[in-house]
Amino acid sequence: MPHVALDENLPGIAALFAYRPETAAPLGQLADVLLRGPSSLSVGERELIGAVVSRGNDCTFCSRSHAAVAAEALEGGIAVVEAAWKDVDGAPVSAKVKALLHVALAVREGGKAVGEDLIAAARAEGATDVEIHDTVLIAAAFCMFNRYVDGLATIAPDDQDAYKATGVRLLAEGYSRI
Repeated sequence: MPHVALDENLPGIAALFAYRPETAAPLGQLADVLLRGPSSLSVGERELIGAVVSRGNDCTFCSRSHAAVAAEALEGGIAVVEAAWKDVDGAPVSAKVKALLHVALAVREGGKAVGEDLIAAARAEGATDVEIHDTVLIAAAFCMFNRYVDGLATIAPDDQDAYKATGVRLLAEGYSRI
């Protein structure tokens, strides 16, 4: 049961955005810039970073909703996301994305967990400074989003199939109109 009076028909962050539209606008814009803005990382790769960080934070709503978007955007679909959830190194993604996922998971632990070794490994796989920057910011933002969603005990279906339509819509429309 949510800790504040939320629309029971809206899951996760959608309910929080409806509850406080004045905070929803900048948070939605941040998500759009990070996940849809110009980048050498694909939308699917950036969504995968969000899904993996959210899974590491045990945030059902964010991990499943961003998994759904990543699945729509990545060749290989949900199997790629599930593989990354299970074992980043065994996931069918590029070595660069694997290295960036390791950076993102370190951010999840704490900013100071991102050591020179992780950055050097990402650079060795071809990651640019902008890609490293954006990975750290995406991971940090998702930590905030995860704590926002779970800290207010929003509703989150546990069945991945419940998020498929959301994934299709978010891929097409982005986050400013949640």
